[in-house]
Amino acid sequence: MKLLLVEDNLELAHWLVSLLTSEGFVTDHVGDAEDASRLVRSHCYDVVLLDMRLPSMSGKDLLSIMRRRRDTVPVMMLTAHDSLDDKLDCFDAGADDYMVKPVDTRELVARITTLVRRRTPSAVNAMQCGDLEYHFSHREFRHNGNVLSLRRREHAILETLMLRQGKAVSKSALMESIFGLDEPASLDAVDLYVHRLRKHLAGSTARIATVRGLGYILRANEFDVRYS
Repeated sequence: MKLLLVEDNLELAHWLVSLLTSEGFVTDHVGDAEDASRLVRSHCYDVVLLDMRLPSMSGKDLLSIMRRRRDTVPVMMLTAHDSLDDKLDCFDAGADDYMVKPVDTRELVARITTLVRRRTPSAVNAMQCGDLEYHFSHREFRHNGNVLSLRRREHAILETLMLRQGKAVSKSALMESIFGLDEPASLDAVDLYVHRLRKHLAGSTARIATVRGLGYILRANEFDVRYS
């Protein structure tokens, strides 16, 4: 999953990015609303973590702009003030969730995962493609009851394909899902990670197929994708 953190407190932002990276998220960070507005228009994020008070524009105002242009990315507001009025203002502006700083690590990760899960059919707790299972609670892939041991970027690509399963995902979109803004990105790396994933899935009925000219798609051999 790829996140955008919009936070002007550099010390806090560094801590959050390190925390989220250790939890397997790819996290971009900007410190002002203008940069954030540009990024959400040009990149695909699973969740935006948005500070309430920013230098040039409030997080609430930025959120209002995003919703007016019909940007439906889930947004979690972060604030240092536990005010009912602030909460109501954020939800009125289109926020999907709200957390008061300092945040608890486990709660933050759980809430981010919940926001992504809500976008899947029937807000399922697990997704299944053939005999490959993806469990939201632990962000784990399982095959025949065993957890697949995947490297961080392998996991990120398979997660992206599972969340968008049934649809072809371009190489550029997969590249974006595994590299942050400050990391050197490579389309060739996507092919390498897909090659490794195919080896991991060799004994599974789920497979990653190449769609010529479009990218890759995750589907079951029997073309049956189920939810639970």
